[in-house]
Amino acid sequence: MSALSDHTFEGIRQLMHGIVGLSFADAKKPLVASRLAPRIARLGLERYEDYLALIERDGAGGELQVAIDLLTTNETYFFREPRHFELLERELGDQRPAQVRVWSAASSYGDEAYSVAMLLADLEQAGRLGPDWRITATDVSDRVLKSAVEGVYPADRLREVTPARLKRYCLRGDGDAEGLVMVQPTLRRRVQFGYLNLTQAFGDWGPFDAVFLRNVLIYFDAATKAAVAQRVLGALRPGGLFFIGTAEGRIAGVQGLTAIAPGAFRKTG
Repeated sequence: MSALSDHTFEGIRQLMHGIVGLSFADAKKPLVASRLAPRIARLGLERYEDYLALIERDGAGGELQVAIDLLTTNETYFFREPRHFELLERELGDQRPAQVRVWSAASSYGDEAYSVAMLLADLEQAGRLGPDWRITATDVSDRVLKSAVEGVYPADRLREVTPARLKRYCLRGDGDAEGLVMVQPTLRRRVQFGYLNLTQAFGDWGPFDAVFLRNVLIYFDAATKAAVAQRVLGALRPGGLFFIGTAEGRIAGVQGLTAIAPGAFRKTG
């Protein structure tokens, strides 16, 4: 296969930015090449130029979605950045709300959404939360959404889940499924997964009591970060909690947030 030229890399970069807001720095050229190469070979193509032409012709359908899936990093695990979950637990436990709505806005394979579900189920069992709670989880990748609905994970992805929660909310595989863990159907029914492109207007949404927008803004340029964050905040109720990745810092140009912990904010307006 021929090498990825600067011209073709720029074409892929512009296409991905225009469709889903992904921003690839020049240093990401080898990553883009390595992610796409196996797919290009499988299709019997010899050049990156041919693949770019294919996904440009494909519009918003099939092969373009495959390319988006390949270029979107989805590394995650249950209860990642545990202080955020501790903060959410304290907040809801103190308020004892009758109804709770949480949005996992870049849900990837569902680890985050199911982590929140375990936490809320525990609060309900302890009498610190009413039974009317649910989680909405969205992502731009059809592939990860399909996997999330199934709720099956390598056991290592649940390494931060306590033994008590594993017993209450998960089923361990045996035989051919040894080393895998499935989230219990009763918990899976509390999470609704769906496709959503955060870089495009999505109308009325929410209101939510907490929104997780973690470890996705790093893939956007500054203007797109601010636009996405402001759009997502529109679905959060005043006083609600807003979480981003702790390494993402503050978001320039976003109004109406008060920092309460690393990567955690409260909506003030």
